[in-house]
Amino acid sequence: MPHKTDIKSLNYNELVQYVESINEKKFRAAQLYSWMHEKLAESYDEMTNISDKLKNTLKEDTLYTSLKIVKMQESRIDGTRKYLFELYDGNLIESVFMKYHHGNSVCISSQVGCKMGCRFCASTLNGCVRNLLPSEMLDQIYRISRDTNERVSNVVIMGSGEPMDNYDNVIKFIELLNSERGLNISQRNITVSTCGIVPKIKELADLKLQITLAISLHAPNDELRKTMMPIANKYSIAEIMDACRYYLDKTGRRISFEYSLVKGVNDTKECANELIELVKGLNCHINLIPVNPIKERDYEQSEKNSIKNFRDMLERKGINATVRREMGRDIDGACGQLRQNHIDENSAI
Repeated sequence: MPHKTDIKSLNYNELVQYVESINEKKFRAAQLYSWMHEKLAESYDEMTNISDKLKNTLKEDTLYTSLKIVKMQESRIDGTRKYLFELYDGNLIESVFMKYHHGNSVCISSQVGCKMGCRFCASTLNGCVRNLLPSEMLDQIYRISRDTNERVSNVVIMGSGEPMDNYDNVIKFIELLNSERGLNISQRNITVSTCGIVPKIKELADLKLQITLAISLHAPNDELRKTMMPIANKYSIAEIMDACRYYLDKTGRRISFEYSLVKGVNDTKECANELIELVKGLNCHINLIPVNPIKERDYEQSEKNSIKNFRDMLERKGINATVRREMGRDIDGACGQLRQNHIDENSAI
């Protein structure tokens, strides 16, 4: 963590306090906040109404997060863009820009790498290096907005990392993203995905935010889940479901369950029936994801008819289920793939 003030992670009131602490007038905070969070300035040098003297003080005194695009791949199939960004300390993260008819979505990372060890994910292959600062989560969206010249209306914290493992920074990030002085993205258009860290789900519920909580479930029973996700050894599905009910009770927000379909592993009729029993009576939506095969793992994607049958079984029981549209398959679309391939290429040199 840098010792300098991380200026882009300050909310407006904190920025006012900071500006006054360096003997500047309060209105400077409004100018700076606008440059950072509305105009998405890449550096202090773009800020035309800030004096050189103040710019020099800020350059000395603060960390100004501005991510560097190392690589960008654009899908020829659907226009999805995958970004590889470099952080101030040389670490790499990735983000995805997706175009939908209801608006543009950005999927951001919350950590450099991940320590959760899920078997179908490339993010976790080198473990977790560090948490991202609120400014580093924000700037993934800011750089993509500038690069595409498009407004981002939905944000999913579903890239590399476990958001609940970086809880305080994620909550601060949501506050900044939701601020009327910034991009002003509605909480209802923000999704936080977790593999099920139960105490943090309850802590989040107590904040009564209007965000969407997505649970990476991927299996309908503990035995199977343990073979796919090490976190299942710590928290049982029963504990997760209990936390989900608590979340629903506190926020009134429908819960999403992410379920990656793996051929012959969790796409059977038995699994579908168990899943139906598990979510019975719960206000939820199940997002079925045809797993993205990655070379480091031995999982294969379910057959098309298995995916359809699985979904149909859920829907016949009145459970809202959709199959996620595959995006960016031709551009290392799976979580952690682009970063991992870049690391592999560079270590081979």
